[in-house]
Amino acid sequence: MSVPNSGPAAPPPPVWDARPAGSVQVGYGGFWIRLVAYIIDAILLSLAMGVVGSVVGFNVFATDMESYNPVANLVSLVIGWLYFALLESSERGATVGKMAMGLRVVTDQGQRLSFLNATGRYFAKIISAIILCIGFIMIAFTDRKRGLHDMIAGTLVIKTR
Repeated sequence: MSVPNSGPAAPPPPVWDARPAGSVQVGYGGFWIRLVAYIIDAILLSLAMGVVGSVVGFNVFATDMESYNPVANLVSLVIGWLYFALLESSERGATVGKMAMGLRVVTDQGQRLSFLNATGRYFAKIISAIILCIGFIMIAFTDRKRGLHDMIAGTLVIKTR
């Protein structure tokens, strides 16, 4: 037995995460939001270095040459490198600061970074810094908000929310 046609069919239920057809516009992390993310990361790394330094027995925040310890600089470099490289190459693709600000680091093609790529990006930041931080200031003026270190490593910082 068939039911008589009583009008138009009901519309389909809404899809809450629907994306528009075609290419999706990507938002890039600009200078100020990345600076805030870096400040969060710097605070976390300073706390971690204070703990490591007190456990190992040297002052990582020494300001005078008499208490300067080159091992402290090496430990600081290794901890910073591992923090940024491991977290940016992780599944989340972001450090704690970047996650807090809704950012993620990806390759030029939008893929997850490898550990080697994240390592290259970390050490390329040294170049961005030694040229009077111009490599970082470039973020404010480039079309995809890329710093010199992003260009060297072939990476983008995108907004996730």
